[in-house]
Amino acid sequence: MRTAADTRFLVNETLALFGRLQTVRSFSLSTPMVLAAAVSAPAQAAINAHLAHVAFDLRRRLREFVRWLRSPESRRLSAANTQARYVLLKMRFNNLLDQVDIFADVLGQRSEHGTGTWVAGLDVLAEDALCLPGNYYAAPPLVCYLERGHGAAIRRARTRLPGGDLSPVGVIQIPRERLIGSGIASSLIHEVGHQGSELLDLTTSLKQAIEQRIAAGDRENALPWQLFSRWLNEILSDCWAMGHLGITATYGLLSVVSLPSYFVFRIGTDGPHPFPWIRVKISLALGEVLFPHPQWAALGRQWEELYPTDELSADKRDLIHRLETALPEFAALVLNHRPKSLRGQRVADIFPVAERQPDQLRALFEAWQQQPHLREHVAPSLVFAVVGQAKADGRISTNEEARVLSHMLNRWALNRARNYCTAPVAPAPVPTPSLQTV
Repeated sequence: MRTAADTRFLVNETLALFGRLQTVRSFSLSTPMVLAAAVSAPAQAAINAHLAHVAFDLRRRLREFVRWLRSPESRRLSAANTQARYVLLKMRFNNLLDQVDIFADVLGQRSEHGTGTWVAGLDVLAEDALCLPGNYYAAPPLVCYLERGHGAAIRRARTRLPGGDLSPVGVIQIPRERLIGSGIASSLIHEVGHQGSELLDLTTSLKQAIEQRIAAGDRENALPWQLFSRWLNEILSDCWAMGHLGITATYGLLSVVSLPSYFVFRIGTDGPHPFPWIRVKISLALGEVLFPHPQWAALGRQWEELYPTDELSADKRDLIHRLETALPEFAALVLNHRPKSLRGQRVADIFPVAERQPDQLRALFEAWQQQPHLREHVAPSLVFAVVGQAKADGRISTNEEARVLSHMLNRWALNRARNYCTAPVAPAPVPTPSLQTV
């Protein structure tokens, strides 16, 4: 039987939790930044509405719990069972704080001078890479933030947050050390590819196609295809970057996987990532199909000179040979695949392949040298593709590359802010619970 002291303790603890909940406020009231550095209006609205909904529901549950504690009905439960109910509410509150911290990481650095607008420009690049012609899906808002470390990552929209709620936006983590150069687009659009591939259900569809290929082929040569299937999620994301950036995608990948030889040839067959040496080769094979040009073979030879296979064990050399032999057929299978989600189109058709051919990119670079303002009227991913191709050709220095891309990131962020400021006023939305009132 629960005592009066037990009830008083739990009521006080619940009310204290309610009081701490009052301190969780809308980011609109707590994150100072210049307008150009802000996340997009849809992203800001989605984040605030999501957190307000969670906080409003928790406030309602806390009030109901206090009323229940004070009712005669609750006294039939033991102190231990009542405590267990309170602990669940406390855990839910901590889940809310975890979610607030996730979005605070995104929004907090927007107040950093210079960095904030660069990151806002990366938001625009990410949204450009996710927006496909054909209306195959409703693209969720994407927001970026910088983090220490070597790799990028994404918390996809509509995946679980702490506590089980679905994330209202895609959150992309970018390594700070990659600002600013064309290589950052490779990492960023790779992560966008995870979101896009999931929205199109490409991994599931292609796995089925690979299984059919294995069933119809020589069982003794099934291992390369089994590995491609295991690595497919990462390969499709690399393909997404390749389709938007051309050779810029592979050079960005080279920067990420340029590690000591032990790690480059560390062949793990049970993880989601291809080992670095073959991952570069897969990127080259995809590039050769999408953008036929001698530059892919030249870059492949350079990669082999940087990381020769001569001193590897016979087993490793044999596996690498078998994977390389299967690569042309695998690349063609991926890019010519027609999943139901694309309504008859091939995977290759969703990317802007025609305007990203090497000669096209070089022609644009020459035109922009004469008239720099022209690059301000094209898709952000095209700007990175052109600059990355020029860098691969030795036509632009790293200093000039950084200057141009820094200017463009700021320009995209400023243009987005201006567009929101000048957009027609929409009808007032249905009111949602406000964080500042919880």
